Amino acid sequence: MDNLHPLESKVLLALTRQPDSPPTLDHLAESTGLEPSQLSMAVEWLLAKSLIAVHAETVAHIASLTTIGEVFFEKYSPIERVLSAARDAGQTGKRLTIQDIQAKEALEPSDVSKAVGTLKKEGAILIVQGGCIESTGRNSATAEAMRALLQELRSGPREQQAFPEPLRNVLQQHAVKRGNAREPFRIDERVTRSFLLTPDGQEVAQQLSCDGVPEEVSQLTPELLKEGAWRTKRFRKYTISLRAPRIAAGKRHPYREFLDLVKLKLVSMGFQEMRGTLVETEFWNMDALFMPQFHPARDIHDVYFVKDPTHAPAIAEPYLTQVMQVHEQGTGAGSTGWGYTFDAERAKRLVLRSQGTAVSARTLAAGASVPGKYFSIARCFRYDQVDATHATDFFQVEGIVAGSDINFRTLLGLLNLFAREVAQAKEVKFLPAYFPFTEPSVEMHVRHPKLGWMELGGAGLFRPEVTTPLGVSVPVIAWGLGLDRMAMVALGIHDIRDLFSTDLEFIRTMRGNF
Repeated sequence: MDNLHPLESKVLLALTRQPDSPPTLDHLAESTGLEPSQLSMAVEWLLAKSLIAVHAETVAHIASLTTIGEVFFEKYSPIERVLSAARDAGQTGKRLTIQDIQAKEALEPSDVSKAVGTLKKEGAILIVQGGCIESTGRNSATAEAMRALLQELRSGPREQQAFPEPLRNVLQQHAVKRGNAREPFRIDERVTRSFLLTPDGQEVAQQLSCDGVPEEVSQLTPELLKEGAWRTKRFRKYTISLRAPRIAAGKRHPYREFLDLVKLKLVSMGFQEMRGTLVETEFWNMDALFMPQFHPARDIHDVYFVKDPTHAPAIAEPYLTQVMQVHEQGTGAGSTGWGYTFDAERAKRLVLRSQGTAVSARTLAAGASVPGKYFSIARCFRYDQVDATHATDFFQVEGIVAGSDINFRTLLGLLNLFAREVAQAKEVKFLPAYFPFTEPSVEMHVRHPKLGWMELGGAGLFRPEVTTPLGVSVPVIAWGLGLDRMAMVALGIHDIRDLFSTDLEFIRTMRGNF
């Protein structure tokens, strides 16, 4: 009794006045005089306290006109307009095409084609030679039903079951659905519930009827103290153990915070940022990296090709000629090359960047500092089967370090530092690997707490066939690590798709250990 809110008391007393016919929310609103929001809140409280229970629940489907339906009522629906145009053309002897209808009636092509298909199916029109439309003189049941529905619903919403079955079928067919909002009708579910008192509720309601509902005071005022009236007042109780309402403050997406932190750490270590475009030529994406033009990675199943335009105007010299000579003969790099005829036209083919190493190649060609340290957070695209650890587009942290004293041990030390500082990985291991543009090459793996060991990316020392044509004569170490997978470890998530989740609650509660 002491914990009842005044709104709850009003609802309980209203239920005692209707013991034989459990009332609905509408009936309770009339008897209590409460606003809909107040009534709904009080009912939910009483349900949670098991003082009332749901006696019955019915679901009604209510039909109404949409904005499109209002327009159809005033200007007639597309099926009515198409049928009228066909009849008018038949009387005047003019040829009528679908394009003529679209121009005359100012209808959407999809509306016209849908109306023509329905009318043809019902035998109201014919499609004759030349794609012209002719009226058969028959009526259209759909057009008549559409006009009847528009007139009925113009006066206000009605329950769907109130219409005859033929009208219900047309109503269902032309109601707004997911992915198709250009429909004249809307069908909404309206749930009606009736309530009754539980045994505990009956006991509380009986006591309320005997004792009455005392006036409740929420504040102790000077007047109540001065006059002593507080002794006869009932003060509202507060439950201090309840959690206060959570305020969701604006903040950056956790993955964006992670990317910003990666950039901050690399900059603080003395790395300079490299930037590149998402659309790249095959030359910088592959040729400059000593990947032969017959390499499997060039297949359509691994790289996304740009449809328009398909090729870049030209490739900068002397890099095109020097890379071509390295591919064909190994000129200047101390090797025999790949021994095939290089296709300069194919090198201009445009693709979506498939690896961040393309940014490194451009940076070296532009005259990178020696010694120098560079990084890039590059978005890359590759065709792949999407699952918990794979996506078709992803971020790589690409890096290069150039210097006369650089060696493979330097690379392993940097990779280990990245795994522990950026991904917060506890266990790291390196496995031998092969890449056309590095030798020796290595893959870095980290242990995910749920998914086990997973690859973060590859690294190695650039081959002379890569650095020499770009004008670099000192050793260069390079790596390309999957930032999305590193973020999975750092953010404690088990599915790469959760990085781009639209679930606000999940995003707000996502916490990283970085």
